[in-house]
Amino acid sequence: LAMAFREVTARRHIGLQQLSAFALAGRTLLGPVKSCKFVVDESTNQSVLTCSAVRLIESLDLSSAAGQLLNETIQAQNKEFKTGMSSLLFLVGAWSDAVLECLQQNVPVSVIGSVMAEGLNSCCEKVQCLQLSIHDVNKELCSSSARKSIFENKTSHIRSNSFLNPQAYFQKGVSAPEEVSVPRNVHSCPEDSCNFSTSCLFSTLSDFGSVASLVKPVDDKSRSVISGSGVFTSCCNKKKLSHSRYFSTLAKSNFSSQVGNLEGYLSGQSAYPCECNGFGHLAMALSHGNATSLKLLQNIVAYQQQRAECSGSSQLNVAEIVTCCLLGLPESYSCVCPGFVTLVSPEQASVIKYLQDKPLGILLMDGDLTEQYRHLGFNRPHNVRTISEQPSLQEGTSGDMWLRSALDMLMRFEVNLILVKGNVCEKLMERCMANNILVIGSVKAHVLRAFEKASGAQTVPYLAQLHACHLGCGAHVEVWRACDGRAMELRELVPVKIDMQGIPLLTAVLTTTVAAKLQLIEDQFWTFVYRLHHALDEEKVFLGGGAVELLCLSHTQMLAEQSLKPARTNAEKEFHNPSWLAASLTECKSVVLQALASGWTQYLSVVLCNTAKAASRFEACTLIECHLKKAADCGSPSAYILKEFRRSGVVQGVSDPFTDPVEGISVYDNVAAKVEAWRRALDLVLLVLQTDAEIITGPERNRLSNSDVSSEFVFL
Repeated sequence: LAMAFREVTARRHIGLQQLSAFALAGRTLLGPVKSCKFVVDESTNQSVLTCSAVRLIESLDLSSAAGQLLNETIQAQNKEFKTGMSSLLFLVGAWSDAVLECLQQNVPVSVIGSVMAEGLNSCCEKVQCLQLSIHDVNKELCSSSARKSIFENKTSHIRSNSFLNPQAYFQKGVSAPEEVSVPRNVHSCPEDSCNFSTSCLFSTLSDFGSVASLVKPVDDKSRSVISGSGVFTSCCNKKKLSHSRYFSTLAKSNFSSQVGNLEGYLSGQSAYPCECNGFGHLAMALSHGNATSLKLLQNIVAYQQQRAECSGSSQLNVAEIVTCCLLGLPESYSCVCPGFVTLVSPEQASVIKYLQDKPLGILLMDGDLTEQYRHLGFNRPHNVRTISEQPSLQEGTSGDMWLRSALDMLMRFEVNLILVKGNVCEKLMERCMANNILVIGSVKAHVLRAFEKASGAQTVPYLAQLHACHLGCGAHVEVWRACDGRAMELRELVPVKIDMQGIPLLTAVLTTTVAAKLQLIEDQFWTFVYRLHHALDEEKVFLGGGAVELLCLSHTQMLAEQSLKPARTNAEKEFHNPSWLAASLTECKSVVLQALASGWTQYLSVVLCNTAKAASRFEACTLIECHLKKAADCGSPSAYILKEFRRSGVVQGVSDPFTDPVEGISVYDNVAAKVEAWRRALDLVLLVLQTDAEIITGPERNRLSNSDVSSEFVFL
């Protein structure tokens, strides 16, 4: 009878099983050390590399109701925060398994929902003690960096280079370096006599993302380039091999050797000022090991602060940032470029060569540049997408008349450059190119606003509304060139740069030689941008490295133990169904809280395994239990976690000989994004739990209403 009941329960909660199956596909995406996945399009056999939960979910078959709810939940998290989706996806699976386990033990659905929600709310209140002000964090990181620099100078005598200077990675300088170079005398030391191992070993994975690259010996005259999070690698490390020319993090050109000979865009301002008025150190702590994006974002922040003439500004204007992905250049060519960089066809590139070095009249179109376009109104409804068709315009038709009138109007107002938010009529674009008028479609709204602010132009929805007062002037266009001066023609597209005096727009040019990595690199960049943006906006951050989740685990287990302390008789008075396998409401509450805690345990154990800090889940759970025991012995789990975090990180080995307190790099997370990911994950699980039930009609209804399991059903 028990086995049959379990089978019925499993069959009645297919939605939870589906959520668990979907989440299982994203286990390797948890944490900063991710195992990327190839998503293959069956229709074209083209593959895309991704480490984003959003891209993964978009590629799965989500035809079921549970799958649709999961997709909507992740999309909502992505729309609001752009970060936390992998944690959300994992916790959905972990807590779905936990709820199924509670159902196997015959815990009522109502008890599962109320106790889990209560437990998570208690955790959210408890972890508030791990919130830190970004100003205090930055001061601590600056002072720690200063002490670390003194320590390294005394021990390793390794010279630093332009890693701490953002000017070398701006468009007029060089891109983010990807090599590690140290003097030969460092590598010549024997392993048994290397005394600086505690200071120069690569940062352990407990800092969530500091991955050391290969080390290449160079002459003393060369500059040393620090990769990853800026930590050093010594001869005592195990060698790390790179087996692929495509995914190697080493730069394949001599470009990085020109660091000292190229001028920077900025006037020597450091991205890591120790005056604590900048946020270079905070950016590193939030980068989670994304070295390339770190360098680019440092430049963007420095440029925006310099432009605002307020070096202490704590805001990052995301609306002034745009990305352009280029295929064909090594990743070391990624850089930040003032203005707007986009891709055009080779035919348009010929027009650009004619227009370059000339001040251009600019027109901004808010909509489609087609005859059939009709504006929906300035207050557009949400969740509505306009799909416009472009009919073939034949000579002598009304469409041909529209083409002639549109071109005559553009020629009359001497328009040279048109930026269109939507689609562009192909016939009109061809005629514009024949008259040396550059038309660029699918331009984002914030780019149009930037040009509107800088040029004085006003956006118009229709060409018929065009007047001289709507036009702007002063724009310049040219073919974009890499940092070494080369012009690129990438298959059927050519990168171009549109700039003008006073425009606040900055383009992060992301380059790679692997087509499958384009989307991956762009996703990682924007995730980091919004992570820093939310931190500056909230002016507070969470301790990272698993500290918050460990405190949640400790607190949930404490709640489960406390729930067993009340007298059994009191619990039985509140619980009027003693025939269930769980003897009392108190025991049911303890079972649910333990199930909730199992989700935190799974989270920490998977992160430990993904970061290679544990060889198996058993070993990871052993490390977690050791931390929990120490926290309990300390008397204050939060105080223990704070101490361990400042020492070297929480998620690490119990006795890790490779971790040095001086060398450890702190890691932080967003507050609102993390908490909201938890709430959304649990809300989704409980929603599926409460709706994934049987509807029973007929004579069976009367029997069930008088049975012991009547509370499991809703009678209509």
